[in-house]
Amino acid sequence: MLIERSRFIDVLKDAYSAYYNLVEDVETELPLAFRADYKDRDEQFFLVKSAKIWANEKNEYAYIFSAPRFDAALVKACADYALADGLPRVRPHKEHQCTNIKAVFVADEAGEEAQKAVKKLSFSKNYKLGLWGYTNLLAGIVDMQSKKTVTNYAGHELAPFFTKLFAVRE
Repeated sequence: MLIERSRFIDVLKDAYSAYYNLVEDVETELPLAFRADYKDRDEQFFLVKSAKIWANEKNEYAYIFSAPRFDAALVKACADYALADGLPRVRPHKEHQCTNIKAVFVADEAGEEAQKAVKKLSFSKNYKLGLWGYTNLLAGIVDMQSKKTVTNYAGHELAPFFTKLFAVRE
């Protein structure tokens, strides 16, 4: 059973809205469906809040792109946009653990060229030799026709997530 791309985008919005803040009115020429922002801060205290033992922050910015078909140039342009928009949002400091940037491409049919382009996407940055955290680019393309997800090396966690979404919708 083939799921429509627009319906799957609605499913993604529903899934991301549980923990992420959704931003839908982004002005760009690219096929950006929405952006999802996630911020998490954990702290441990000893008896009183002024006696902080440790703290860390994890952030994530997910860019969901939707088009009937992607080619290598469009994949690269969308990933570059996600990095250009997401990196200025990173605020490294001594309690910052990581800020990941996700670029997710939802296509009716993901061609071989686009799949290879997604596999080759790579970005990693350490702040103050890793003491102030890091940023990685997680990328994946979802083929609605074959229900297949292809990811880059850093985005391997995206494939099981989309597999579960496909299973829920059937």
